[in-house]
Amino acid sequence: MQTHTSHRIVIVGGGAGGLELATQLGRRLARRGKAHVTLVDRNATHIWKPMLHEVAAGSLDPYIHQVQYAAQARWNAFHFEQGDFVGIDRAARTIRLAPLVFSDSGEDIALLPEREIAYDTLVLAIGSTTNFFNVEGAEQHALALDTVADAERFRRLLISALVRAPAQAEGNARPLVRVAIIGAGATGVELAAELRTTASELRDFGVHKLDPWQDVTITVIEGNPRILPALPERVSVATARLLSELGVSMITGDPVAKVEESVIRTQGGQYIPTDLTVWTAGIKGPAVLGTLDGLEVTRGNQIAVHQTLQSKSDPNIFAFGDCAACPWPAIGRNVPPRAQAAHQQATFLAKALPRHIAGGSLPIFQYRDLGSLISIGQVTAVGNLMGGGAGKSVFLEGFLARMMYVSLYRMHVVALTGVTHALLDALAQRLRKTSVPRIKLH
Repeated sequence: MQTHTSHRIVIVGGGAGGLELATQLGRRLARRGKAHVTLVDRNATHIWKPMLHEVAAGSLDPYIHQVQYAAQARWNAFHFEQGDFVGIDRAARTIRLAPLVFSDSGEDIALLPEREIAYDTLVLAIGSTTNFFNVEGAEQHALALDTVADAERFRRLLISALVRAPAQAEGNARPLVRVAIIGAGATGVELAAELRTTASELRDFGVHKLDPWQDVTITVIEGNPRILPALPERVSVATARLLSELGVSMITGDPVAKVEESVIRTQGGQYIPTDLTVWTAGIKGPAVLGTLDGLEVTRGNQIAVHQTLQSKSDPNIFAFGDCAACPWPAIGRNVPPRAQAAHQQATFLAKALPRHIAGGSLPIFQYRDLGSLISIGQVTAVGNLMGGGAGKSVFLEGFLARMMYVSLYRMHVVALTGVTHALLDALAQRLRKTSVPRIKLH
């Protein structure tokens, strides 16, 4: 068990919020000897989750954009512990990690045994996982996009389907690759747009011989009356128009009833043939959250927290991001599971936790909705930015919206590395794009 004389802050989950918080606390507290900060994650590297649809489409190489936790820890004075978080002992103030195992050629090699890490303050930021809503066959036959491995698997299956399609066409039938995306939130819509570019680029480089517009069909299925149901209607309408221009079919107002290996059945009786099915229809808290020594969770398996982001069950346990149900009194519901919310909460906790350590009263987190931007391929985006008045927003579309969308990731990089390194990283990536294909070809 880890012991230390200074206050021990353990952050579980190295997503956008968790890694930003560990970095800030490392700089503010650990570097000055005011706290011992440990970040725990099951993976060795971090990638910004809103970019997973680009990984799936092959337009982003995760190995170039990833952050190595051990390096980030070394440069920012916190500690990193790799392992799968499986439990809490609240009385002893310890968390438990499963054994760390490396798989090689089907053989599991134990690297580290089960471990316990002691904490004085625990912060849970383990994100979310796909919610299949108990739809029959969905978990068995639809691909999720929770991790880099999920996205890479989809990309490889897509390339395989494109290459094999001509040999599988029967008689004089046109060879087809049919992709169905269930859920028309941001991830589903952005993936659909990226896939049209992917099919065209792969054809241009000779990876497949299909017509990327006629032989590759992309269908988005949404149970709500319109795509992007959580965003303003003007954004939804503009996005639907752009998707139509890209040849993306949209089925709305007809929820999925059953997913089979090669067909999707809707409640309205439609049958949608498919070769690849992706599920992006919803999220829930990871299953482990419901097993944590009596911590209160919601129906969506999120940890119930006060506006201080403290768990309602334990004042020494905080939670934020997708895994937490934080009240948003101004709107009368919980803070939405968005990257901007996790970023704001990480910034809030970086200032609030030193007060908690000192025994002071905690401030109240106030979520500020800055609007939403949806990427439609490589050159355009659609979205709304919140204006000065309550409930007012500014509609954006086109190149400016695309540049602002890209800037969201750049702001994340700035939070992790600082302005100078972020600028150099952007320049390096721009130069690299001049000498490599826009799409991964294998």
